[in-house]
Amino acid sequence: MLLTADIGNTSITLGLFDDAALVEDFRLASDKDLSGEEYEVLLKSLFKNYKIDGCIISSVVEELNKKFKSAVDNVLKVDSILLSAFSNTGIKIALKNKKEIGADRIANAAGAYVLYGHPVIVVDFGTATSFDIVNKDGEFVGGVIAPGVNLQLKTLNKFTSKLPRIDVAKSPTAIGANTTDAILSGVIRGCACMIDGLVEQCEKELGSKAVLVATGGYANIVADYMKRPFDFINPTLTLEGLRHLYYLNSSVPVLSA
Repeated sequence: MLLTADIGNTSITLGLFDDAALVEDFRLASDKDLSGEEYEVLLKSLFKNYKIDGCIISSVVEELNKKFKSAVDNVLKVDSILLSAFSNTGIKIALKNKKEIGADRIANAAGAYVLYGHPVIVVDFGTATSFDIVNKDGEFVGGVIAPGVNLQLKTLNKFTSKLPRIDVAKSPTAIGANTTDAILSGVIRGCACMIDGLVEQCEKELGSKAVLVATGGYANIVADYMKRPFDFINPTLTLEGLRHLYYLNSSVPVLSA
């Protein structure tokens, strides 16, 4: 079995693959204060009943890279792969400074390239709402980064004196008749309008229409307010991209697609 780990700013998402099938997924808090030994305890608890033969990790939290990799290697007795822009990605990274690219964005781009073709635009609804774009020539050309849905809600509450902290929910009307509905309209419908507008501009720069793919927890909520529907919504795209990249960067043969 293969373990894929995506370390984000808010959480660590773990996916366990049996060949091509995602059989289990887990979520841990991205806690920089936990020790390596504490992560080892968590991993032992989660995977005590599984025989795992390999692992690949993407991370945007540098403080956790060495700590989490060591914990995985110690518990699973493997030499895990820490993904970077200098790994074999199967696509060309057409950017001047490859070090700027988050490993999760590489996994999204590579996964979408394999699963859906190109040109492709991946919209990832995480702590940030990001676009990862592969052109018709199979080149990762960059993307877009904006504040995520939940981050916007937290920021409005933190930096204003009267706006309440609310949870992500559907926006009942564009014109909010109360504070909660007004915030939801601005954040949820505003995110949808942002995506519609940016997709149009990105496609203009690409010179062709792209496959539009969404991943992340808020995709379905925001999609309801977009003029253009997503072609695919894949909540596990990052993990599937990591699975693909593991086989590109190891000597283990791919048993099935």
